Amino acid sequence: MPDARLTIDPHFTVGAIRRTVFGGFVEHLGRHVYDGIHEPGHPTADAEGFRQDVIELVTELGVSTIRYPGGNFVSGFRWEDSVGPRERRPRRLDLAWHSTETNEVGLHEFADWLEKVGSELMLAVNLGTRGTLEALDLLEYANIAGGTTLSQQRIENGRTDAFGVKMWCLGNEMDGPWQLGHRSADDYGKLASQTAKAMRQLDPSVELVVCGSSGASMPTFGEWERVVLTHTYDDVDYISCHAYYEEKDGDLGSFLASAVDMDGFIETVVATADHVKAVVGSSKTVNISFDEWNVWYLSRFEGVEKIEGIDNWPVAPRLLEDVYSVADAVVFGNLMISLLKHADRVTSASLAQLVNVIAPIMTEPGGPAWRQTTFFPFSITSRLARGEALELKLDTPTYRTATYGEVPLVDAVATHDAVAGRSAVFLVNRSTDEPVELTIDLASLGEVSILETHTLADDDVYAKNTLDDPERVAPAPNGTASIASGELTITLPPVSWTAIALG
Repeated sequence: MPDARLTIDPHFTVGAIRRTVFGGFVEHLGRHVYDGIHEPGHPTADAEGFRQDVIELVTELGVSTIRYPGGNFVSGFRWEDSVGPRERRPRRLDLAWHSTETNEVGLHEFADWLEKVGSELMLAVNLGTRGTLEALDLLEYANIAGGTTLSQQRIENGRTDAFGVKMWCLGNEMDGPWQLGHRSADDYGKLASQTAKAMRQLDPSVELVVCGSSGASMPTFGEWERVVLTHTYDDVDYISCHAYYEEKDGDLGSFLASAVDMDGFIETVVATADHVKAVVGSSKTVNISFDEWNVWYLSRFEGVEKIEGIDNWPVAPRLLEDVYSVADAVVFGNLMISLLKHADRVTSASLAQLVNVIAPIMTEPGGPAWRQTTFFPFSITSRLARGEALELKLDTPTYRTATYGEVPLVDAVATHDAVAGRSAVFLVNRSTDEPVELTIDLASLGEVSILETHTLADDDVYAKNTLDDPERVAPAPNGTASIASGELTITLPPVSWTAIALG
């Protein structure tokens, strides 16, 4: 059995963990909104048509901010369609996902749903087919208390108090040729700078996210960030990162090392942002909003799921409904480890997405809602990771992958909340066939005990939770964990994710 050793010292910190790192993402896509969070005929539906079983699961998941309404959807979205009396809202064609948007759920309804799940709104503005003026109109409608035409319209539409939206995305994936209104980095950077300056004139308190690359594999990656930030550096607070991972060609070893790619992605964007900071002579630091991340089998969508046809525009079609395995959940948990390891610069993140669409929560119309395997690493990490992320000393064997070369067999992050006197450790074993015996030096934490352990693993790494068997996979306590003489020892099964709470 391979051995690994980890040393934890609360005196060596990476940065404070902000709750905004545990954000989510809801897009008008497939069955996410309709038949997902909103199904008026469902047995659990409340007076507004929202599924209460889904509300309970989203609350349990522990998401902080939720990015809305897209995603690719936002680049063709007219926000005015989503407010006012429902019976007068227009039905529109959504070119991003080749569907019909009914606008039955709009800004007011979604804000009401957010109050039910205890999350805050993060709004994206359309800089694809629209521009600065429309962004200003939406900001006025959302954040001005009263005394103007648009704020009065909001009040007449049933919302007396302003929405008070703090975080705003300046468009979505504008580097992507698939995006409506796709622009060059130079053209987008100029538009984003103009829009950001205008929005700050209206509400100086807003936090703004400029579009970074939609993936590290984009041909313009790096140069896109440099050019866009050269235009916008002093106008924005964040630059976005998006990344999705999937197992390809049966290469489980490379897939399990996906977080190596995320680490490199983050560090490259940080280096680029800091380069621009030096060039423009700014005193501020632009951080990262990793506002789309997940395991997504994009190849399946490109192969069979795309909707086509001039007269074929369905409402809420089944799209991107990936069913996740144990291996997917282990990679997912490792991506969360990567985000926390960079807590000094990744200060906002959004899991894409929440319900039905590449989601930790699935629903059946008129039927149940259940947790996918990826639900568990998110909900447990969101609950236990508090205080500051720590710098760790990790000695681990390595293994060779076809995609990333030699990579660590074990990956880890630890957090420490000095006020509460609590710590947590999050671990993955990437070995496909061997357990790892891990020793953790806890001496610097003083006298601590194990409060809880959770390990997600299975003899069948492709086991899934489904409609027919919704509880097939769940984390279990790890009975191998023990502390003696200031050291914790634990056995990590192959292809596993583990969380340990200490106090």
